[in-house]
Amino acid sequence: MKSTVRLSEQDNVAVAVKPLEQGDSGAIEAIPQGHKIALRNIEQGEPVYKYAQVIGYAAESIPAGAHVHTHNLEFRNVSAVYDFSTNLREVTPVDRPDTFMGYRRPTGKVGTRNYIAVLTSVNCSATAARMIAQHFTEERLANYPNVDGVVAFVHGTGCAMGGDGTGFAILQRVLWGYVHNPNVGAALIAGLGCETMQLDKLLEFYGLSHNPLFQTMNIQDVGGLRKTVERGIAQIEEMLPLVNQAQREECPASELMVALQCGGSDALSGITANPALGYASDLLVAQGGAVVLAETPEVYGAEHLLTARARNTEVGGKLVGLIRWWEDYTSRNHGSMDNNPSPGNKKGGLTTILEKSLGAVAKGGTTPLNGVYKYGEPVRTPGFNFMDSPGYDPASVTGQIASGCNLVTFTTGRGSAFGSKPSPTVKVATNTPMYEHMIEDMDVNAGRVLTEGASVEDVGREIYALWLKVASGEATKSEAQGLGDYEFVPWQVGAVM
Repeated sequence: MKSTVRLSEQDNVAVAVKPLEQGDSGAIEAIPQGHKIALRNIEQGEPVYKYAQVIGYAAESIPAGAHVHTHNLEFRNVSAVYDFSTNLREVTPVDRPDTFMGYRRPTGKVGTRNYIAVLTSVNCSATAARMIAQHFTEERLANYPNVDGVVAFVHGTGCAMGGDGTGFAILQRVLWGYVHNPNVGAALIAGLGCETMQLDKLLEFYGLSHNPLFQTMNIQDVGGLRKTVERGIAQIEEMLPLVNQAQREECPASELMVALQCGGSDALSGITANPALGYASDLLVAQGGAVVLAETPEVYGAEHLLTARARNTEVGGKLVGLIRWWEDYTSRNHGSMDNNPSPGNKKGGLTTILEKSLGAVAKGGTTPLNGVYKYGEPVRTPGFNFMDSPGYDPASVTGQIASGCNLVTFTTGRGSAFGSKPSPTVKVATNTPMYEHMIEDMDVNAGRVLTEGASVEDVGREIYALWLKVASGEATKSEAQGLGDYEFVPWQVGAVM
């Protein structure tokens, strides 16, 4: 295994792929794994290059062989000139499509799981929803082998919010999106009755109506918590035989929509796991499937790479508009776009948001950017897409599932215990030591690129093959440990009044 990796001839830093002691590979001081080493003298104020892109500026003169990190590298706001549609690599469709065993829904969409969802319009009905879902133990579901479970999706908002603002619209989209996610076979929404997020208005806005697989109720109308729980249990007992009728059947891989995520990232994320996930994304796009990148603050500084891949100027312009919104949003809240990376990211070698973003966008592969969507907005275009969201993983994945994703893939370098329902999460480790340390949580070891000489393409094919298995019912590591019941976190935007 090499001691360092230089990602481009233009770079004036390299990455230590294992800890360096003074004298190793020209190091003049100890450099931790994943951190950067200066390849030549870098003068104060000079740009520092990684991925052949600027990741920051030298805050002081940095001698060759020195550790380059937060103490001597500074962030500056991005002022980019965007090219649109100048780097379009058209997709060559496959001759013979791959398949998986999924649940074909009446809408034509295909689920990889078959859950009954108990949603809430407001935090005040959260306890009722949890009590309803908790009634349906494994023993009580034993007679319904095609039902993966009854899951409560509860949140901390729904009232004390403007009824015509961004936050209200987001929550509406999320509730509608979970009801219609192909991994949900039936849904029940419980409210209190006096909240801002009125269920009658939600049904009217989306043209929803009660049917055997979709019901709503309010605690105030039913007559209290106990009666609400009893009614909810009775309604789901009527749904169970109907949901259990669903049978897995052979479906083309084009029916998969995968959410692309990274969390607990380190500097190896952009070298191993994220490029491998990008290769898997390209394989799925060639099948006619869809992938959805998100976390807008975590493409900041790399968005010019995506606008060059935009299908047209309109798509690219939407992405730039999101970047401008986030710049204003952070400014109004007295923050900085460089508040991200997190302390854990920095311990893993990442220094500025520019460096983190350049590695993060690799998850999206190399195909054209076909669509840019609001948080939780239904994704209707195949291929590579982008959905607006914060970088906070549970909130971001919640939006992607609401947008229609029936699988999630999550790369991590520091380690993560994330999981999600109704769409299962595949986790990819960026480095072998963490994979071995958290092997009960990690599904794929992309660290093999550095420790075993595996290619990025090898790992990408492994990820893609695992998608087909998981989509057919194979449990992920997070599913095996029961994760996903508490990771439903709709993004809250706007004043709480």
